[in-house]
Amino acid sequence: MPPIVKKALRNRWFTAGVHAGFWLLLYLAVVNLGGRVPDLRDAEGLTSPPHSPVPVAGLERLFSPGVWPKSLTDTNLLNPFVTRYFIPQAPPPPTTRKIEVTYQGFYQTGDGPKNTIFKLGEAFMVAPIGARIATNLFIADATMQALTLTNLAVQTNILPLNVKQELVVPIQ
Repeated sequence: MPPIVKKALRNRWFTAGVHAGFWLLLYLAVVNLGGRVPDLRDAEGLTSPPHSPVPVAGLERLFSPGVWPKSLTDTNLLNPFVTRYFIPQAPPPPTTRKIEVTYQGFYQTGDGPKNTIFKLGEAFMVAPIGARIATNLFIADATMQALTLTNLAVQTNILPLNVKQELVVPIQ
């Protein structure tokens, strides 16, 4: 430090004056000097609110389908962005169907043929022995306990009395 500053700091009158000044500032801060906090209030806007820089009303017309020009190319052509590679082939049409048959019994009048009573789906049917029930299914025999059905390949199905059974027959 320069000798002049050292001499001023060591001076008793200077230090006493600085000390008294700090006490005066403290006293004035405590007394508040009679000042008040200014009245603060929200300022009222004198200008209109700012306008939106984006014209939103025009966006609706921009994306409407009537604005775009019609395509000059054929619309039935294959789309280059779609592939049929991942689409599975359609399953072949079924060749068989299932029918529900319930044997209800049989009756015979005199020397006439036996007539069987059965339920095909929800309809009651009466047919003689040898009649066709479905596409490839014929009545072979009827007893008190069971009805025997056969097809052209000589495969037989035995239906017990009053038991609903599902049979697979070819579609015509």
